[in-house]
Amino acid sequence: MKLENEDDLDNLILCHQCYTLHEEIPIADGTKACCSECGGILYRYDSRLVDHGLAWSITGLIFFTLANLFPIVQIELLGHAQYITIPKTFVALFDNGFYVVGLLCAFLIFIFPFMVFSVNILLFSLLKSRKAYALTKELLIFLSHIKPWSMSDIFLISILVALVKLIGYAQIHMGVAFWALIIYVVIDLYITKQIHISEVWMLRKRLYKQKGYR
Repeated sequence: MKLENEDDLDNLILCHQCYTLHEEIPIADGTKACCSECGGILYRYDSRLVDHGLAWSITGLIFFTLANLFPIVQIELLGHAQYITIPKTFVALFDNGFYVVGLLCAFLIFIFPFMVFSVNILLFSLLKSRKAYALTKELLIFLSHIKPWSMSDIFLISILVALVKLIGYAQIHMGVAFWALIIYVVIDLYITKQIHISEVWMLRKRLYKQKGYR
């Protein structure tokens, strides 16, 4: 395959399963393109992707806020009760001198997840209005860099493991934030699995192409 310039690379798709290179072709709304070698899904086209992405991102940010504002669990041991919140976890690390670990936890379970949903909301809002052509490109690049560092799901698993170990020693009461955290993580995983950045790139190209951008 001969490429005339670097812009031709935008029309090529690499299969993530067998790494076969394909040329992108237009497909109908609601359909998907599959690899000619292994049959894996290369990309989909859904004209409602922007609306779905915006709705799920706003919902996820709401539950993320609730998960950080209220206690996750209340632990009662020998008559003493203690509330655990997400901010309190890395603040406690700072208080005990674990500054590097505390800073790392703050970024992985608070700052990066907040940034991912905030960027998603801004990105899908701009795509919906078909404005800020250059900014949407920068947002997609930025999102691809920070998305792998959002690890709220790992944090939830660590909480569940800790609670299982404490069941026999203390009384544990689940707070509002615990259920909000579960819903938030489920939404985050759904967006990650169902809304691929590559498909948003392709949809962006279609949307702005209709408006005259190249």
